[in-house]
Amino acid sequence: MKVTGFSFIRNGLKFDYPIVEAIKSILPLCDEFVVAVGNSEDETYELINNIDKEKIKIIETVWDDSLREGGKVLADETNKAFQAISDDSDWCFYIQGDEVIHEKYHPAILEGMQKWKDDKNVDGLLFDYSHFYGSYDYVGASLHWYPKEIRVIKNNKSIYSYRDAQGFRKGANQKLNVKPIKAFVYHYGWVKDPRAMQMKQETFNKLWHDDEWMEKNVVKAEEFDYSVIDALELFNGTHPLVMKERIERTNWKFDHDISVNKFSGKDIFKKILRDYFGIYIGYKNYKIV
Repeated sequence: MKVTGFSFIRNGLKFDYPIVEAIKSILPLCDEFVVAVGNSEDETYELINNIDKEKIKIIETVWDDSLREGGKVLADETNKAFQAISDDSDWCFYIQGDEVIHEKYHPAILEGMQKWKDDKNVDGLLFDYSHFYGSYDYVGASLHWYPKEIRVIKNNKSIYSYRDAQGFRKGANQKLNVKPIKAFVYHYGWVKDPRAMQMKQETFNKLWHDDEWMEKNVVKAEEFDYSVIDALELFNGTHPLVMKERIERTNWKFDHDISVNKFSGKDIFKKILRDYFGIYIGYKNYKIV
């Protein structure tokens, strides 16, 4: 069984992405790794090139900054990396620049890949998600955070990155058939120095919206205001080992009263269904088989 990891990144240093940790977190499960490194204003290429010269293959890309609708450029960059994977790979393991896999989940992921490698009815593997917010101590508790997504797919080039690269589709806009596995993706996209987070908001929202929307909805400030959040929970687990040094370098403080939330009655009902009965009502970009 051959496994190839793939990802994309641009300005990873400028926006303080944990891209090195992301790649290293799944590298032990991969025989090789393809990274689409976009035209950057920093030393992102050198950063990626120094991780593992034997396993990692870099393809240099140029982002189409005119694609300012729905984050489509992110899907385009994902597809560039995916299409560069050699035909002899069985599985393709996707990881984004702000996602990290805990090493404790490696056995479950490997087991899933071995179990369904030859099952033609299975297109991919479905992961659970923990979305960290503000600091490494809190995770999002409301329903607007997506609870699951596909991160391992078969090496079938009819599969493609969907919308803003959150998930995948195949053929004529068909959802992928997936098997859920007992593994989490730790999403750290909302954990940065408040200054770096503010800069990211002012830049990356341009990938989804036009100038008029940006002017109305993105506040110009020195630092991002993390207090504007609906509901959080304390994280009681451990972080991946590859995150140890980054967490130790944390130089800002964020505290939140978890007893305060802004749930509507509808949100409470949906949360009860999800937490106590395993019933999720919301967007599902996959078909569990």
